[in-house]
Amino acid sequence: MVPLPKRKLSQGRRDRRRAHDALTAANLVQCSNCGEMRLPHTVCPNCGHYQGREVIHVEKEKKQS
Repeated sequence: MVPLPKRKLSQGRRDRRRAHDALTAANLVQCSNCGEMRLPHTVCPNCGHYQGREVIHVEKEKKQS
């Protein structure tokens, strides 16, 4: 048999253990070129700019009609 706890954990003790499990919102900043929200210190996935210059070339998707 596997070991089992002798007593039920109280709700307070259980909740204090889970106090650090909450999700945090991503810290987003606005791209200076296109205005899209992006992660800080990363290349903009929308336009490919970083620190005022184009780092990667991003092709625009064509609308299919």
